[in-house]
Amino acid sequence: MEGKPRPRASVREAMAGMDRLIALSLVGQQDIAQRLGLNVTDLTCLGHVLGAADDPLTAGELAELAGLTTGAVTGVLNRLEQAGYARRQADPGDRRRVRVVADPTAAERVSAVYEPFYGRLAGLFAEYTPDEVGVLADWFTRATDLMRSSLEEIRRGSGR
Repeated sequence: MEGKPRPRASVREAMAGMDRLIALSLVGQQDIAQRLGLNVTDLTCLGHVLGAADDPLTAGELAELAGLTTGAVTGVLNRLEQAGYARRQADPGDRRRVRVVADPTAAERVSAVYEPFYGRLAGLFAEYTPDEVGVLADWFTRATDLMRSSLEEIRRGSGR
């Protein structure tokens, strides 16, 4: 597959485009969460639970991934259970520990909302060569790591 010619862009233009995407994504996450009967924090946590698949997270792991306290995760889990998206399950290796398991219908319910957009994204990715997709994937991974580090600095009060 041969890539299409791409317009030149400065770092400033690329960052402005990223900022617009992030801003729209934040609004979109609120709308999606509302449609699923959740708030954005609960939706984020549900995403982590679904992503864990066959290796369920402990409540503590979920708290760390979401940047929440264990007390806040207790409230999230209460709401996810009440909405029928997840349940607590005793850890078979340590009964004192709780694992979070997605309801069997949770992925299907969430996918029903996300799938139209993800289908469009797949079409967009199809317009790029495998090498270009590799660059995009690398950029997303590295930008996520930078974001995580920056958020940790901000939370510690040392971000500039």
